[in-house]
Amino acid sequence: MCPLPFRLLACLLGLALSACANATIIQSHGYAQFGTLKYPARFSHFDWVNADAPKGGTLRTMAFGTFDTLNPYTFKGTSPVQTANFLQYGINELNEPLMVGTGQYAPSGDEPSSSYGLIAQSVEYNESRSWVVFNLRPQARFNDGHPITSADVAFSYRTLLTQGHPMYRTNLQEVLRVDVLSPTRIRFVFKRSGNPLLILRLGELPILPKHYWQGRDFQATTFEAPVTSGPYRIKQVVPGRRLVLERDRNWWGKDLPVNRGKYNFDRMEVEFYRDSDVAFEAFKAGEFDIYIEHQAKNWTNGYDFPAVRRGDVIKAQIPHKIPTQTQGLFFNTRRPAYSDPRVRQALGLLLDFEWTNRALFSGAYRRSESYYPNSEFAATGLPGGKERLLLSAYKNALSPALFLEAPSMPGTDGNGIPRATLRQALKLLGDAGWTLQGDRLRNAAGQPLRLEILLVNSNLERILGPYVANLASIGVQANLRSVDRAQYKQRLDQFDFDMISLTLPQTLSPGLEQWQYFHSSQAAVRGSKNYAGIADPVVDRLLEQLLGAQSRDDQVAAARALDRVLLSQHYMVANWYLDYHRLAYRSRLAFVTTPPYTLGLSAWWVKPTEKSQ
Repeated sequence: MCPLPFRLLACLLGLALSACANATIIQSHGYAQFGTLKYPARFSHFDWVNADAPKGGTLRTMAFGTFDTLNPYTFKGTSPVQTANFLQYGINELNEPLMVGTGQYAPSGDEPSSSYGLIAQSVEYNESRSWVVFNLRPQARFNDGHPITSADVAFSYRTLLTQGHPMYRTNLQEVLRVDVLSPTRIRFVFKRSGNPLLILRLGELPILPKHYWQGRDFQATTFEAPVTSGPYRIKQVVPGRRLVLERDRNWWGKDLPVNRGKYNFDRMEVEFYRDSDVAFEAFKAGEFDIYIEHQAKNWTNGYDFPAVRRGDVIKAQIPHKIPTQTQGLFFNTRRPAYSDPRVRQALGLLLDFEWTNRALFSGAYRRSESYYPNSEFAATGLPGGKERLLLSAYKNALSPALFLEAPSMPGTDGNGIPRATLRQALKLLGDAGWTLQGDRLRNAAGQPLRLEILLVNSNLERILGPYVANLASIGVQANLRSVDRAQYKQRLDQFDFDMISLTLPQTLSPGLEQWQYFHSSQAAVRGSKNYAGIADPVVDRLLEQLLGAQSRDDQVAAARALDRVLLSQHYMVANWYLDYHRLAYRSRLAFVTTPPYTLGLSAWWVKPTEKSQ
């Protein structure tokens, strides 16, 4: 059943002045940014879970890296959920949000941009999307027994806005005010109407316990397990090394449709590893149950061990339709040497993906030709329809080639960079003022062109070494620099790098995270995710079009236009991607299916006969 419109006197809510009696308000158990919800108001569970999955057993997992705080919401420190792999397990230290289905807490898995009530049992909004009311469930509780009220929601909004990570200021910037209407009703009024995405983002707002955080330093790192409201409680913490969570058998939300069939393990143990080779050997030895593979060479050659041969470990490639994260080598355009797009384009020509894929990845990957790989938001072919109309408004500020050439990445036959490509790179660099003097590229002042590539994963040195050698062949003095995670984060937050290897997570409905990645207002914000320092008026305007989209078609057109403009400016050297999950797991684990938009490990369970193992 779709959201049910009904007539209310909006003046009773204080939402209209002259046309109170004619205001149409929509109330629903969920919210779809565009179109209609898949699941009706009285649905029992998501299709991809086993609603009667047995509870019990222990899930032993691992994550890469380390952690120095249990607060995932501030600028300071790294929490477990921010380490690689951890979020994919679907069991974490995050506070529950108002609604689930979008965001990182609990993706619905089979819808791209819909959410359903969790702490909120229903949502109300007007046709123009200028405000939203969340109606909280009376039974919602924090894990210390305190009820979750509108005061906690308002406190969470204000705390995250003023003391949380800078991304919250971006996500919440369009809220004009917050009104607590009752202990279980809260209204957000927006600065402008026609903002369907903002309702989704507010539904993802993590709800913090006001009674716990008042009087505490919210911005300080801490290893004290905070009060939360989810299915698990933190039971044990070994700082930086180990985290144990136990299922709350009296959890208030266990019977909700969005939760049935999920969170089946009684206990989750997470070991943190800094070295992937050590982690894999531990998996082979039976130290944990799931290994999410990130190395193509290991996936090809590393799984011929006894547990696999016996069938005790299952190796699986599972296709998905998740927009793949943007992975690439990002230039820091704040630095003069890389502020010229001709320099960036030239250096990008020297990455030989075909050789790398054949020699190092066993042909496993596809070359990224978009900021939105594996999604309908990727710009392909020549711009047409709505996308062309959007771009035409900025025709004078864009290269004519953008309208005449399809986006593409330079290619090779896998046997080295062709001479024609080397000549093209040197011409671009020459046009930008860099010429070969001896064996070095230098500018008019005689300064050499240097490039340090900052890494946090030393395994990338083997992969990027050939790229460094290719750069040296045209006179670029390049080197790889691997640092620990603390130094990496510090340098990243302060934009202290020439080039950096990183990934930008993408979503099924691109929105405010794109503002964080690419908007000029974020270029100088310490700790922002605009790593490249992009400050382009056309990009800013296209971001406004993207965030203001009123239909899926409008959203797709704006995203493709944005993609095309970003690609034309060569802010990154695009890497590669997979369109399937790559993991190995113990045969004692079971699941129904893997939905198209999430890995869905939160719905796995231990086979009943093997719980005691």
